Amino acid sequence: MIPFDFEYYKPETIPEAIQTYQELRNQGKKVIYYSGGTEFITFSRINQMAADAIIDIKGIRECHVLEQQGDQFVIGSAVSLNKITESSIFPLLGQTVKQIADHTSRNKITIGGNINSRLIYREGILPLLLSDAKVKLARSEGELVLPLTNILDKELKIGSGEFLVQILVKKSYGSLPFASLKKTKITKVSYPVVSIAALVKDQRIRTAFSGVCEYPFRSDQVEAALNETSLSMAEKINKAVSLLPAQIIDDIQASREYRTFVLKNALHEIMDSLEVAPA
Repeated sequence: MIPFDFEYYKPETIPEAIQTYQELRNQGKKVIYYSGGTEFITFSRINQMAADAIIDIKGIRECHVLEQQGDQFVIGSAVSLNKITESSIFPLLGQTVKQIADHTSRNKITIGGNINSRLIYREGILPLLLSDAKVKLARSEGELVLPLTNILDKELKIGSGEFLVQILVKKSYGSLPFASLKKTKITKVSYPVVSIAALVKDQRIRTAFSGVCEYPFRSDQVEAALNETSLSMAEKINKAVSLLPAQIIDDIQASREYRTFVLKNALHEIMDSLEVAPA
């Protein structure tokens, strides 16, 4: 049970959502945009999130788009993880989000909610980092399309009153060789000890990680090590792990030593599956 009262709004257009947000803010109310709602319900129940009003963007048509438009895939922020997987529109994304939570939860969790989650994992963002995705934001000044990485600093930095409308990915990324792997300590639906998404473009492997550090990441240094042709497979992986952008997590899910061990083995598995042959 959510231990506080709040107002609920479900606008049908982007301008209506923006106007509703501004009116509520002018009244001094704390407002949250909401799509799947799983995180709002979970954290509100344990008093780690609160709001005077929520604006449910599921009524906005543009947030439900899931289709090819010209040379790109367009994925609405309110599309559920299961719909993305079932659509096969972007197989790497579909395979990666299929490993998040359980099937019932994935009917509720949206891609926008996952990549903007308070949790550190946000695995749905990995394929988007690999595919140089762009995002469309709704703002009071009008819609804005920009590279995902422009608003990513360990987590999404979306301005007050703005919300994520769509994710845009070039269609060409949908046909590239890929691999997605999640390693957990106990059950398949547990949080990842290590989660890796990878694809091969222009004969170079791209990799993005979750569960390894305190935030999901893609690293130029790590990829350079994994693509270094003068090294053996083991040397590539050891060098890549030494170049991570932050310290490996040491928590109740797994010790740092165990995570490092799993990471190295997972990288080996990924490289093998993509047939990235040792030098």
